[in-house]
Amino acid sequence: MPNDSFEFKKFKIRQDKCAMKVGTDAVLLGAWVIPNGSAKILDIGTGTGIIALMLAQKSNAAIVAIDIDKDSTEQAKLNVAESSFASQIQVQHISFQELSSTSTQKFDLIVSNPPFFVDSLKSTNDGRTMARHNDLLSFEDLLRGVKKLLSEKGKFCLILPKNEAMLFRDLAKTKGLYLSKLMRIRTRPEKDSEKRHLMQFEFKETEFSESTLVIEADSHRNYTEEYKKFTQDYYMKF
Repeated sequence: MPNDSFEFKKFKIRQDKCAMKVGTDAVLLGAWVIPNGSAKILDIGTGTGIIALMLAQKSNAAIVAIDIDKDSTEQAKLNVAESSFASQIQVQHISFQELSSTSTQKFDLIVSNPPFFVDSLKSTNDGRTMARHNDLLSFEDLLRGVKKLLSEKGKFCLILPKNEAMLFRDLAKTKGLYLSKLMRIRTRPEKDSEKRHLMQFEFKETEFSESTLVIEADSHRNYTEEYKKFTQDYYMKF
């Protein structure tokens, strides 16, 4: 695979302008989220546009995809324009804080693969730093904006590393957003290989469901049948 592009079954991602390339986190989130008839979807920090495109593939929703990084926005616009889902997705160069303070729209589904490193060593690449550190989009700002933009019965879905996810869950509860669905992501079957949490939040406490997905069986890139099935609508190799 050339480093500057990535082929999926129903769209192509160009990523030569983006600091953050296509990664497993984005694919996991895009594959996991179920639009359930959502009319309006917001993708926060769209990057290459991959999650917006994945959701467009399995819904008829009108999708707004935003990013604070200009190069990423241009990249996402190109990827959307070259896809068969161009009429569904509107890409905007805007911060989430600005959108949430100025928009009167309500979204049935909000998704984000957010910046998550807190007080950790920063990369010398400014774009990569912006995409991975939460200095410019704190968990507080994210939750504040989601509360304003999410419809009454809407759902907010995101992926975070295990430790950050636990912090986020506690903070979300204090803001009136309750965890309704959780998928634990393990690299291998061993419990200590758990790396990521996929989480769904809603305004009302509801029946809680929990599951675990193991990516590799016993060696690098020896993918489990469960993971292949989970991503088969998107990955060419499955």
